Amino acid sequence: MKKHSTQELNFSEVKDALLNNQAPFPPQFVYFFSDISQGDLEKITAVWPEVWLERRRGLLEDMETLAEADTLLFFDDFARTCLSDADPVARATAIRLLWQSENEELAPILLNLLTEDPEAIVRAAAATGLGSFVYRGELEELKQSTYETIVQTLIDVYLDPEDVLVRRRALESLGYSGHPDIPGFIQTAYDTNQEEWLQSALFAMGRTCNRNWSKSILRMFAHPDPEVRYEAVRAAGELEIQDARESLFDLLEEGTDDDDLYYAAIWSLTKIGGSGVRELIEAALDETEDEEEINFLEEALENLDFTEQVQHFDLMNFDEDDLEDWFDDDLED
Repeated sequence: MKKHSTQELNFSEVKDALLNNQAPFPPQFVYFFSDISQGDLEKITAVWPEVWLERRRGLLEDMETLAEADTLLFFDDFARTCLSDADPVARATAIRLLWQSENEELAPILLNLLTEDPEAIVRAAAATGLGSFVYRGELEELKQSTYETIVQTLIDVYLDPEDVLVRRRALESLGYSGHPDIPGFIQTAYDTNQEEWLQSALFAMGRTCNRNWSKSILRMFAHPDPEVRYEAVRAAGELEIQDARESLFDLLEEGTDDDDLYYAAIWSLTKIGGSGVRELIEAALDETEDEEEINFLEEALENLDFTEQVQHFDLMNFDEDDLEDWFDDDLED
């Protein structure tokens, strides 16, 4: 995609556009930063501090939006250079831009930002960014020593009372971890009954793969705060809580003006699956003319297809001992 969009571009054109504060930065020029060559990266890095602050922030946000929409775009090399940007908002956005990175060399950089950066917004972003490494560590796709360092650092940050936002983001990333102290941390956050901590506790619950949290999650479906309800609905989908189906159907049938909650409820139903889910989504698809909603509902149907395939496979995936018992029972009958 980058080659097609930037085949006529060169560094001089991009530089002139970057430094021209009298005109908007051409949107197609953003693709220049994807899969950027080492030579162009060095040149851009040299001129980047001269770029207008709002433009630096805006470009990184545009890259983040594009990367979410098209996973073939690769801004990692440029984003890593921006981790040392003088502006904390730019540094935090650069961290988010690296959300897909599986480069283990990024982990110590994020750990350093988490513990040493003077700005809470950057430390919080680093704590969030380390979540993917905790997940990979649980899958044994990371060096054990690296995984243990990340988890212990996040625990230390969570236990430090200095900054609530950073502590919350650390807890959310720790939701992936099998460390024995994490359930207690999540329960403590939940028991505060403070809206912000409830949001983080529910978010972490959704990452635990532990349905023992089901009752705690379902209880929050009736919480007065919309963000708490949103996190509860999302967590129910992540854990594929079957008991949430009826409440999710009720929520959608009653209707909601909260688009985020509406989309979260639909998506959670696609992860839970079961009778009536496909019909509900298809009916919504027939009724809407909103292009964004149409795209979302079509993706939801694709996700439901995947869920149903997995559930069908699980039904067919008998344990060998179960098969023997089944045949023995059949013969006795």
